[in-house]
Amino acid sequence: MKFTSFHFLLVIGFLKITYMEAQEQSYKNETKPNFILIVADDLGFADLSLNGSTQIKTPNIDLLAKKGVNFTEAYVSSAVCSPSRAGLLTGINQVEFGHDNNIGGSQKGFDPDYLGLPIEQKTVANYLKDLGYTTGLIGKWHLGDEPQFHPLKRGFDEFWGYTGGGHDYFASSPNGKGYDVPIECNYKMPEPITYITDDKGDECVDFINRHQSTPFFLFASFNAPHAPLQATQDDLNLYKHIKDIKRRTYAAMVHRLDVNIGKIVDALDQNNLSKNTVVVFISDNGGPVDANASLNAPYRGQKGILLEGGIHVPYIIKWPSKISAGTVYKKPISSLDITPTFVALAGGHEENTKFTGKNLIPYITKEKQERPHEALMWRFTISSAIRMGGWKLISIPDRLPMLYYLPDDVTEQNDLALKHIEKTQFLLKKLGDWNVSLPHPLFLEGSEWKRNQLNLYDREYKLVQPKRND
Repeated sequence: MKFTSFHFLLVIGFLKITYMEAQEQSYKNETKPNFILIVADDLGFADLSLNGSTQIKTPNIDLLAKKGVNFTEAYVSSAVCSPSRAGLLTGINQVEFGHDNNIGGSQKGFDPDYLGLPIEQKTVANYLKDLGYTTGLIGKWHLGDEPQFHPLKRGFDEFWGYTGGGHDYFASSPNGKGYDVPIECNYKMPEPITYITDDKGDECVDFINRHQSTPFFLFASFNAPHAPLQATQDDLNLYKHIKDIKRRTYAAMVHRLDVNIGKIVDALDQNNLSKNTVVVFISDNGGPVDANASLNAPYRGQKGILLEGGIHVPYIIKWPSKISAGTVYKKPISSLDITPTFVALAGGHEENTKFTGKNLIPYITKEKQERPHEALMWRFTISSAIRMGGWKLISIPDRLPMLYYLPDDVTEQNDLALKHIEKTQFLLKKLGDWNVSLPHPLFLEGSEWKRNQLNLYDREYKLVQPKRND
């Protein structure tokens, strides 16, 4: 066929259209940020070198804060894994839809079909998928084992991981139960586990590499340093200066978590995605010092209770294109703010939702000067709490309310409830009004946990960093 000027113009026109479409796609990818949510499991506040650890070095997590914003007054919405994750993935305080308790088996009188994140609640993955994002979960779910709760039915396009609350670090069994369950994956045949923290890091890197050309949301849900306490021999050798074997193993696990967070950040750099990717790092609750040898200093308390040690967590956001490096934000914020922040940045409309959390970006950039939250409130099994400004009140069944003024007493050792009785009454009334407005829990933990949690309020906690070799 003879090639005419008409054909030439057609080719030029086609190339022009193709170029414009490529430019448009490039523009979209440049202006629509990617999101990576990195969640540590049962990490102690004090166990990052960023927060003064004398024993554990976490250079990659520290670098996230150095290149982004470090929130020094950051909280999760619950003191244990499942309800905390239900809150951060929905942007709604989970007790507002009955997800008060940890998932640990169905109790008599409760319908097991409701033992999970309620199916009518949209997750951040649902919102972002509707806005054109590819969504993936690598790791722990812990929001229901039944089919209706599965992550692939909750907005995630891809899933590599397990639906329970934890996993063995070295192995799984084809017909395993509990921590030995096989890894699930809907996009390939999963390889045998090597060390699960490394495997998760590798899968996160693979996700980034495969989806670098389209907007994506990656939930990097680590189980480190949650039990069982298992570390590689090489990492144990790095921390042989720590005498206590339990603490040494925990330190090695946190080190390996940090290494794999470094892998994820490096993958962004290698794909030229760092500038316009929002990376969030957070722990799902405070460290359970009685179980994994973690440390929450200077905060008293631990996982399972509403003293600061149970809910005051490391929380970092890095987004180089919009957030100045080395920013420190000192007003109280919540894990509930993650979902509304992501949805707003992706182009969603906050007014169409009923988030408890807030889009944090205007506060970080000082467009808004006020506090993001007038008050933060918690309810978890036997405990409830409220923080307004510097004041925090905790209510538990076997004593008068406890009142602390945190700017002067971060360790919560000076109870001011009787000294400031009007403040106590005001906060107790506000907390009580909120509490009675909430629905009944959809499921309960075993009753044995009530006594366990009550006892945790009275135990002694280390409030200072140990020496390097302790």
